[in-house]
Amino acid sequence: MSYKIFGDSCLDLTEELKKDPRFEMIPLTLQVDDHMITDDETFDQADFLRKVAAYPECPKSACPSPEVYQKGFETDAEHLYAVTLSSELSGSYNSAELGKNLVLEEHPEKKIHVFNSKSASVGETLIALKIQECEETGMEFEQVVETVDAYIESQHTYFVLENLETLRKNGRLSRVKALVASALKIKPVMGSTPEGSICQLDQARGINKALVKMVDYVKEREPHSSDKVLAISYCNCPERAQMVKEALLERMQVKDVIILDTAGVSSMYANDGGIIVVI
Repeated sequence: MSYKIFGDSCLDLTEELKKDPRFEMIPLTLQVDDHMITDDETFDQADFLRKVAAYPECPKSACPSPEVYQKGFETDAEHLYAVTLSSELSGSYNSAELGKNLVLEEHPEKKIHVFNSKSASVGETLIALKIQECEETGMEFEQVVETVDAYIESQHTYFVLENLETLRKNGRLSRVKALVASALKIKPVMGSTPEGSICQLDQARGINKALVKMVDYVKEREPHSSDKVLAISYCNCPERAQMVKEALLERMQVKDVIILDTAGVSSMYANDGGIIVVI
């Protein structure tokens, strides 16, 4: 069966996936001051970070319209899948669902499923790779959906950022009870809830100590990691990502490791120096 996987642009693609015609990105739009930036292959991270640093207000994002998803789903592939940002963090999932329904009204025989990643960034990447793995083994559409849903439930997201202001000012931390003052150089260790919202796991003074604590949490919460893929994304800090990878591999076994630089939406929320780990 032919298949196609759509991801909103918070899904950070590997170089290999960028060249694969079975993967298609649905871009979000980023706004910094009066600059409107489409989060597609033209995204320039360095230029974006410069604009963010120069502008006193936080950048914003807008999810794709249902019609954009609808247009994507009007393809000849027999099995269609979309992977979106957590529905707790973005309207992208709802837009994709509406786009799917618009197509099914005209073509009720089409097989389309939208996965709520309950994550972001490389969490979405791992889900897309799991869909590909299932399809390549010849699974039926319904079996792919069931298998990937179970995978999403088993996945955990962790992150440490230099700056939480973009998340806070865009309302993405509404369920986090207390965040300490950045003036104290306290860096929270953050994670995802089963529903896909953001929670605070711990905190430490300074980014390096916070990263060590994050590694501790990953090790503690992932006792059966040998058959899992570890994914790390970073915003403009490859050495930091490598350090986290080495610290994790010293303490746990995994099937494979993926390290990616963040694209537009992930760069906006991770901010310069942010690290995201998903397993």
